Amino acid sequence: MKALIPAAGYGTRFLPASKTIPKEMLPVGAKPAIQLIVEEALAAGAEEVVIVTSPDKPSLRRHFDVDAVWHARCAKKPEVDAELTHLEEIGKRIRWTFQTEQKGLGHAVLQGADLLRGETDPVLVLLGDALVSGEAPSAAMAAISRAHGGASVVGLEEVPLEKVSRYGIVAGDFVDERVLKLTDLVEKPQPDVAPSRLAIAGRYLLDPAVFDLLATQTPGHGGEIQLTDSIRRLLAEKSVYGYRYPGRRHDIGNPAGYLETLLAFSSSAAR
Repeated sequence: MKALIPAAGYGTRFLPASKTIPKEMLPVGAKPAIQLIVEEALAAGAEEVVIVTSPDKPSLRRHFDVDAVWHARCAKKPEVDAELTHLEEIGKRIRWTFQTEQKGLGHAVLQGADLLRGETDPVLVLLGDALVSGEAPSAAMAAISRAHGGASVVGLEEVPLEKVSRYGIVAGDFVDERVLKLTDLVEKPQPDVAPSRLAIAGRYLLDPAVFDLLATQTPGHGGEIQLTDSIRRLLAEKSVYGYRYPGRRHDIGNPAGYLETLLAFSSSAAR
């Protein structure tokens, strides 16, 4: 399994801080958010991670690079030096590509196509500004995919009716308490026509055929290339499942969401 993390967004909701600090580099404890997301992907079984970033965010790549200066500084702190070595080992499993125009999530995912097209196993997609406290969903999604013949799986959360217009919303039939077989997906529907209150929530495990669909995807909601629209087209050809995961998703792309993330992760650490 390979993983892809879209992390090229401007972070305008976090201005002025995001002028110099990419939102993916905001610390959660001693680690930046992007490291926690990469570690989630690797823990779920990903052998390699592709990060789609912007040329304006060199700090993301530098974070995972080998740094002899910092090793020298930590020579008398072996436990810290070991953390740096661990980080550099993670860096060896990352490949990088760029998104130079902001045309939607689907467009961001498409930028990884050249590095991932030709894969036979589903590709794990983790949004670079979404952290999950409690039980991370990626490993469970991989298990669900294997149980259903390698089918695609999208992570879901239930949202209030008044918020469904902010998300991709799914329809489907439950096959057990948390898993449903999807019958439709709609990008940001109005509440009166939304098929459910189950929203796609920051984690995807997608058949590689989605890259060819994204390459021919016409702009959708907001004039952007929407990943949800291509998954809907994929659903016409192959089975797609949803997983209403037990953990809680946090949006680190805005100050209120980031504060909530810090509180949630500090509480988890305390327990």
